[in-house]
Amino acid sequence: MIIDLHTHIVPDRFPPAAAGASERWPSMDHFEPGHAKVMIGGRNFRTVADVCWDAQRRAADFTAEGADAQVISPMPELLSYWFDAAAGLEMARYVNDFIARMVQAAPGRFHGLGMVPLQDPEVAARELSAVQQAGLAGIEVGSNILGHSLGEPRFLAFFQEVERLGLAVFVHALHPTFSDRFPASEQLVNAIGFPTDTGLTIASLIAGGVLDACPTLRIAFSHGGGTFPFVLPRFQHAWSGQWNEQPPAQDASPTALRQGLPSSPAEYARRLYYDTLLFDARAIRYLIDVVGSSQVTVGTDFPFIARERPVGATLASLELSPAQREAVTWQNCRRFLGLGESAAA
Repeated sequence: MIIDLHTHIVPDRFPPAAAGASERWPSMDHFEPGHAKVMIGGRNFRTVADVCWDAQRRAADFTAEGADAQVISPMPELLSYWFDAAAGLEMARYVNDFIARMVQAAPGRFHGLGMVPLQDPEVAARELSAVQQAGLAGIEVGSNILGHSLGEPRFLAFFQEVERLGLAVFVHALHPTFSDRFPASEQLVNAIGFPTDTGLTIASLIAGGVLDACPTLRIAFSHGGGTFPFVLPRFQHAWSGQWNEQPPAQDASPTALRQGLPSSPAEYARRLYYDTLLFDARAIRYLIDVVGSSQVTVGTDFPFIARERPVGATLASLELSPAQREAVTWQNCRRFLGLGESAAA
């Protein structure tokens, strides 16, 4: 069985723009049967097909590609942090209702992650109960919120409420804050900016103390955690002063980083979840070696990028034990969602 953690939806239509949000409020231009342009700010943000909103068509397509179930979450551009909290909440409730109805249309085939207006953490925290009552397993959030990393103190109470309710959090790269550092192109923002921004926010969650304050928080990251797994050894060395993840020497004075972190960066990293969207067997193998096969899940970004067929073909090429393979292909995802590790009936 394969459960795909990283997939997105777009509703087939949107309500009229909320007050003061007309400039970037999305609308759908159904220019031909089965296809539509997602119009934002007067331009076509992305042309999408009906697999984004038609549960029956979507299930048929992902089954043909080799998956058994999907975790569906909003197309990240719908997260709407650039609106005021009231408009953001209106969009969130509309999208969450749409996702809940897709889940209800095919129970067991879809698991849902909603969204909340995290530009106002207090409003977002209050909305979490409604997300749960709608039957959604958790939420998707951006890798930064209007330029602020998720480990900043302003978001701590929000994550504590997520933990209290037992919801899951999927962090997806969004609007990297440093795209002026490389030639402006949509492809480079995606290929370079997304993983770099994700790496930064994982480091902020660790160094900012969120994972200490929320020890049972279930949080997963798109694109294999971006750059983070590959800079983790350097982070670890800054904490311990040692190579190869050896513990700090007994007679060594604590590093400045160790004085603020009771556990090692590697220990925190192995509490998080990461998808396999890394495009290379060597990168997936490294990720598993570093964080463990218990923390990695299948992710494809369905239906927005060219995907390998069948799903998990590269993963299958790795020399994983049967137990490791079962963990990565579906058990870890169910545990992340709070469903345990037993196969659904």
